[in-house]
Amino acid sequence: MGEMIGILLITHGSFGESLIQNVCHVLNKRPPLIAQLGVAAQDDPLDILPLARLLLKEVDCGDGVLVMTDVFGATPGNLALKLLEPGHVEGVAGLSLPMLLRALTYREKRMETMLQKAISGAHDGVLKLPPLA
Repeated sequence: MGEMIGILLITHGSFGESLIQNVCHVLNKRPPLIAQLGVAAQDDPLDILPLARLLLKEVDCGDGVLVMTDVFGATPGNLALKLLEPGHVEGVAGLSLPMLLRALTYREKRMETMLQKAISGAHDGVLKLPPLA
């Protein structure tokens, strides 16, 4: 396998697993080097940090990891912040299906490109539906 940035989703509950299932449906296969960690309300971030670090290692083949979380400032987002290593492990909040699909499309590019495309994918995925003709 050539250059590929890993993806770790850290979300509330089963949101990350649902996103991965939807991605598998859209792409007709499970993408490699993707993992998710669902955080429950009663979870202590310090207790699950070792598991987050383990999952991070599993999806890192040397090209870095993009950690994606749902809500900035919430427990999953705070956990994601503890994993960041500028240039190698980057993070983004506001996780959505359009964002994840865009990130997957650009994961063989440089981290900076993948980050920009993931964020623009989220922005472009928010629009008012046009009326039917």
